[in-house]
Amino acid sequence: MENPFAPYMKKFSERKLWGTLRKYARRLGIQAVYSMLLLLHAYRRPDTPRWAKNIVLGVLGYVISPIDAIPDLTPILGYTDDIGMLSFGVVTIAAYINEEVRTKAKKQLKDWFGDYDAKELQEIDEQL
Repeated sequence: MENPFAPYMKKFSERKLWGTLRKYARRLGIQAVYSMLLLLHAYRRPDTPRWAKNIVLGVLGYVISPIDAIPDLTPILGYTDDIGMLSFGVVTIAAYINEEVRTKAKKQLKDWFGDYDAKELQEIDEQL
């Protein structure tokens, strides 16, 4: 069976991810940014298996790709597919998102957003 993420895996690079986050972080919202950071930090773990890393590359490649199912130019609706894809990625590789990954992601959020309401992340953490 062909990997449905293959076209997006080629689009992923950390440089593009950071550019997307800088440009759209406020619009995406803290939950989406947290999900992206969870995926990225889980990807960096040496014990995360290749299949999980491929999912991370595909999901993050999809999010940073300018061409996706619902154009991001469409207000509100444009990011729903991205958020759905991030949720899929986080739930699928949840076994590789440990406390260290969550701590690193939350530290970056604090650096970027300042103080934030931790309750906003509770829904995502409960999925893990």
